[in-house]
Amino acid sequence: MTILKDILVSTMVILHTDMVIPPPVRPPRLTQYLKPYVLKMHFTNKYVSAQVIHTPTATVASSASSQEKALRSSLETTRDVAAAAKIGKLLAERLSLKDIPAVSVHLKREQRYHGKVKAVIDSLREAGVKLL
Repeated sequence: MTILKDILVSTMVILHTDMVIPPPVRPPRLTQYLKPYVLKMHFTNKYVSAQVIHTPTATVASSASSQEKALRSSLETTRDVAAAAKIGKLLAERLSLKDIPAVSVHLKREQRYHGKVKAVIDSLREAGVKLL
């Protein structure tokens, strides 16, 4: 019985010392597959705002809001579809100044391509920004 134990233990030791365990294979980082610029929109009962975020650095590349003083005077209301279209147009101008030709759109769960969301996206598209 002890001879069998010794043989088993010795073979286990030999197996463990001879085996080389390779390092784990890790998937490539997710940021390689993400689009670099993402459009995010936020709507409240009073205001409309949109911003383009540079995802690798997590910084705001450009933004526009109906809260800005320069815009408030030119808008009838700061919360309707016309204000959203104006925000999209302004954001497109700011993106062209920063040489950002294309953005991808991130919609929240409750957002549908309708109303204010559609106004912002369509005005961006009309101003020459490509949507990915």
